Parts: sequence; C-alpha cells; structure tokens
Amino acid sequence: MTIAAHTSMMDPVALFMAADWVVKSVMIGLVIASLWSWAVIIDKAVRFTAMNREADRFEAAISSGRSLEEVAQAAGPNPVHALPRMLVLALQDWRETRRSGPLTDTQSQLLVSRIDRSLDSIIAREGQRIEEGLGVLSVVATSSPFIGLFGTVWGIMNAFGAIASAGNTNLTTVAPAIAEALFATAIGLIAAIPAYMAYNKFSIDAGKFTGRLESFADDLQAAVARRLGTPTTPAAPASREP
Repeated sequence: MTIAAHTSMMDPVALFMAADWVVKSVMIGLVIASLWSWAVIIDKAVRFTAMNREADRFEAAISSGRSLEEVAQAAGPNPVHALPRMLVLALQDWRETRRSGPLTDTQSQLLVSRIDRSLDSIIAREGQRIEEGLGVLSVVATSSPFIGLFGTVWGIMNAFGAIASAGNTNLTTVAPAIAEALFATAIGLIAAIPAYMAYNKFSIDAGKFTGRLESFADDLQAAVARRLGTPTTPAAPASREP
C-alpha cells in the first residue's frame, strides 16, 4: 500500500466522500447527535457549577449567624435558586399563620406539615429541572454505537459486493472500502463515549444536589418546629421521595 493510499484512508473527509449515501446519512446523523450531546454537556456543566456556587454562598450566609429573616430578605421576594426559595416560602407560611395569634399544638403541627409538603414540591420540581437534557445524553450514549455499527455493516456489504464484481481481492482494493465502512463505527464511538461519561457524571451531580436540597428542607423544617415549640416530625408527615 502506498503512502498516498494510507493517507487517504486516514483522511475523514476522503472517507466520508467515498462512502455511499446510506453510510453518509449515518455519519451525518451521528455528527449531529454528537454536537447535540456536547451542547447539553456544556450547558449542564455551566448550570451545575453556577447552582453549586450559589448554594455554597447561601449556606455560608445561613452559617454566618444572621437570622433566617435577614438571609431571606437579602435573597429577595422571588429568588431563582431553590435554597433561598425554600427559605422564603417557609417564612411566608410562618408569618401568615402567626398573624392570627398564638397557635395550638394541632395548628403548629399542621403548619410544619404544610411547609414540609411545600418544600417537597420545590425539591421535586427542581429535581426535574436539573435532570432535563440527561435523556439526550442517555439516548446518544446507548444508540450511537449501534447506529455506527449499522453503517459499518452496510458499508462492508457494499464493499464486498463491489470487490466481487471487480474480481480483485488485493489489499489495496479491499482496505479502503473496509476503512470507509469502519469509519461509521468510529464516529458512533466518538459520539457515545463523551455522552456516556457525561450522563453518569451529571446523574451523580443531580442526585447530590437533590440530597443537598432535602437536607436543607429537613433543617428548615426543624428550625420552624423549634420556633413553634413542636416536635420536628409533623403529626401527618408528607413522604419525601428518596
């Protein structure tokens, strides 16, 4: 095999142009899937970094000794981040209930239970939001290798048919056709590997962040219960998703 032929076999553009329309379609689809997954990867990396940075800042404010009301006031009436939003909602329920005067034990327990359900609702919605896009990574990671393999099988079938028609089985004739077919599998793996790694990483990050929200919700519920002088466990506790 000449150097020029070997160079042509390693040239992605040449391999793409030499493939038939089915293999080209597979390659184009895999490239689009790869770009789509990379867009999700970059978006998720930026979002998780920003969310964790804001959570660290908020938890530092909570630990600074400032009152919950001061921290909530600094966060504003409609905070974007889930942690200050949970605090603002809990304090709003607290103030609205206290306006009617002293609470009985039953009313106090109902207030804690209502706050617990509201916090669970925020956690559930936030969990869904942070997991958006992970389905794309899962689909790309699991399907790209098989799509690429389909392109390879199709290309090899065409290559063998062309070789049989030409009646020439020299390596210089067989190798380029096989290389064109295998290039589809290579693209499939290039698309799948980053998507698979990112999917696992972001799934773990999402679970950690959800756990962070649940821990804060438990602490916040306990803080409200201490103010009311009631047990931290409400009379009719709302079940929280694991």
